[in-house]
Amino acid sequence: MSADTHSLKFQEKLGYGLGDAASNFFFQTFNLFLLYYYTDVFGLAPAAVGTMFLVTKIIDAVSDPAMGLVADRTESRWGKFRPYLLWAAIPYGFFGFAMFFSPELSSTAKLVYAYATYTLMMLAYTAVNVPYSALMGVISPSSTERTKVAAYRFIAAFAAGWLIATFVTPLKNILGGGDEVTGFRLTMGLFALISIALFWICFATTKERVHPEQEHSHIRSDLRALLGNGPWIALFFSAIFALSNAAIRAGSTVFYFKYYVGDDGTPIFLIFDKTAVFLSLSMFGLIAGLTMTDALCRRFDKRHLMIALTLGNAVAMALFFIIPPDQYWLMVALGFVGSVIIGPTPALVWSMYADCADYGEWKTGQRTTALVFSAAQFAQKMGLAIGAGLSGYILYLFGFVANQVQSANSITGIKLMFSVFPATLAALSGAAIFFYRLSDDKVKQIERELSERR
Repeated sequence: MSADTHSLKFQEKLGYGLGDAASNFFFQTFNLFLLYYYTDVFGLAPAAVGTMFLVTKIIDAVSDPAMGLVADRTESRWGKFRPYLLWAAIPYGFFGFAMFFSPELSSTAKLVYAYATYTLMMLAYTAVNVPYSALMGVISPSSTERTKVAAYRFIAAFAAGWLIATFVTPLKNILGGGDEVTGFRLTMGLFALISIALFWICFATTKERVHPEQEHSHIRSDLRALLGNGPWIALFFSAIFALSNAAIRAGSTVFYFKYYVGDDGTPIFLIFDKTAVFLSLSMFGLIAGLTMTDALCRRFDKRHLMIALTLGNAVAMALFFIIPPDQYWLMVALGFVGSVIIGPTPALVWSMYADCADYGEWKTGQRTTALVFSAAQFAQKMGLAIGAGLSGYILYLFGFVANQVQSANSITGIKLMFSVFPATLAALSGAAIFFYRLSDDKVKQIERELSERR
């Protein structure tokens, strides 16, 4: 085991962060626009889309842990995890673009095409993102350094998210000349090229430093070690609730502003409409909150922070249900405040996953870094699928009809999707963190004892 515990250089922290920027060019687009694209642009029924999001997760139930097991057993001159950033980036970009290619097909063929391209994209996402996430667990043996790396990761991720939130709607309008099909196709082709390049930069600038000396373990023992990792189990359930909340909230944003607030795409600032301005300023709030991560971690235990920030964000989201549609700038202000509150949590939770990998090695002698992160990613993708699937069903149950004036019942459903439903799931996510029993002092003890063993 390498004893290299020095502070990582800025270049490496930034390079690692650019890997999540690459992921977010598609991840955030899916969160914010995929449900809208499938229903209002590609012409699929909301319930059919919801079913697709849920059914395709059956494959993820196998592919995510399988990728973790494969990555943990990979040996190459570039390490265990970095090679996948080089090679899996290409199918990631290709299938992400293919999802938005929008060929002229019959209704049934369109649904088959959506199933196929979405499934292949999720497999490519798994192939590149499980190793990418696991890389944070071996980039340094220091929990403090990993928390700093996580902060860089999410600054880059939120910066990419800001670009998505701000520029997708104007880009698709400009590139498509008013044709949303062409606009989405060209926009996502551009994002695909950028994503591939960023993953390659991440590969070139990072290094794996933690190389545990352990006998080759059996898959069954790796899985048993994971299921015996109590802190990881708490994070697993928290992730399902958190990402379900994120999917419902993000997926309903365009519907909320188009049908409830009345955003018809008219710019209110330069080329940006009401939806773009709201999303842009909310992403600025996330970045502002994220920059506070290090200062907050010096004062408070990570577990306590996660609970408090998650519950605070739940309150902010719930308040949107009672805001009248003509109070747009109040929505913007509340969205910004809620984003600041939740901003530090992504960096916190991913550093906590890395701590779980240390805890597992300390407890059992087996280090299953990629399995820890892959199973965590599966929980997150499951949460996203549940949230996106529920969104499709909610639209259907409340009588939503695409590109039409909505009934009062439909508007109520859209408001609930944007406020009360995600707030409830956020509260459940915070409750799950209560069972995460790794304090910061315990993490430091584990670091010391692992260092002595090594």
